[in-house]
Amino acid sequence: MSQLALIEKTQALIAAGDIVGAESVLTELADSEGDGALMVVLEQLPPKDILAVIREYDDSKESIVNLLITPQQFAHAVVIEKQYKDLTRTHLRGMMNSVIFRDDSADAIEFLTAIGDLEGGSEALADYFTEKWSRVEAFARSGVFDTVEDDGEMLSEQALYQSAYVRPRVDLDEVADQDWMQMAWTLRHELPDLFIEMLLVLRAKARAHDLGLDEEEETEEDDGKVETGDTDRGKATPAAREDDDEESAI
Repeated sequence: MSQLALIEKTQALIAAGDIVGAESVLTELADSEGDGALMVVLEQLPPKDILAVIREYDDSKESIVNLLITPQQFAHAVVIEKQYKDLTRTHLRGMMNSVIFRDDSADAIEFLTAIGDLEGGSEALADYFTEKWSRVEAFARSGVFDTVEDDGEMLSEQALYQSAYVRPRVDLDEVADQDWMQMAWTLRHELPDLFIEMLLVLRAKARAHDLGLDEEEETEEDDGKVETGDTDRGKATPAAREDDDEESAI
C-alpha cells in the first residue's frame, strides 16, 4: 500500500470512529516497513488525527505511535485535546503520562518544552493538574506535596519567581511515579518559568470554578467541541477548525 493510500485509510478509519483499526494500520506499517516509515506517515497526519489515536492510550499494551511521536507532534496534539470536552481530564493525563514518561530515550524536558512553546500549552498543562491544584500549590510554596506543611497562603507571582531556583526538598527518585508528582517536580525544578506560567493559569481556572464559571459557560459560541461520551465510544472526533488562523495554530 502506498503512503498516500495508507494515510487516507487511516484518516477514514479515524473519521468513522474506528480508532483501534486506525492504530492497527499504523502498527502494521511499522512491523512491515520499520519505524522510519511510520514516522514519515505521522509527519503527514494532522494533529487532530494523531490526537484521536494517542488519547485512547491503553496502559495494558504498548502503543508504537506513543513510542515514536516527536515532541513537536505531541505538543500540537496536546493543545487541541480540550476540543474533546473531557471534563475529567482522564484522557489528557493518560496520554501525557504515557508519552512524556515512555520507556525509551525520550527526554521529558524536550516534550514539556515543546508544549510550553505553543499557544495554549500552559493551559493544557494546567488542565492536567486541575484535580491536584491544592497539592501543586503546596509544592510551589514549601517544596513538598504535603498540604499539612502549607498554611494555605499562595505565593505572589514575584515570590514564585524568587523561589523558582531553590534546592529541591525532595529528590526526583522520591516522586518518580510517572504521574502528576513527577510531572510537577520536573516542571518546577527543570523548567521553572513554565511551571509558574502553568500555576498562574491553574489559579485562574480555580477562581473561575469558585465563581461558578465552569468551562461550559466560558463561551456561548459553538467551538467545535464534541461530547466525550461519544468519543470514548469511538463514535466521533472533533472536527478540524476551518478558519485559516486555527489551522495555522495546530
